[in-house]
Amino acid sequence: MASGKFTVDKTGRFTDIASMSAIDQLLRVARAYAEIKAIPLSTVSSRVFDDGKKLKALEDGADISVGRFERALQWFSDNWPEGDWPSDVPRPDALADFEARA
Repeated sequence: MASGKFTVDKTGRFTDIASMSAIDQLLRVARAYAEIKAIPLSTVSSRVFDDGKKLKALEDGADISVGRFERALQWFSDNWPEGDWPSDVPRPDALADFEARA
């Protein structure tokens, strides 16, 4: 069922936010970070994954483990620059807040 909330993906297609996969969410955050920092996605990929080709591979259909996905999203949350986090992607709590609850 469609959520009724839509965004436009990088190809210009309308995308139902509720149907975005975890990888789509990660790529949305990565692209926003790259735009805010005015750096190439390959640089973002190197910072997050220590692999300049990983985000491109994800764009091309590759997969990652849940743990690697969670660590990447946490990295973005902990290192987010001045600018808005994508409103259609839930932002993880700060790592210190998460560890304090554990």
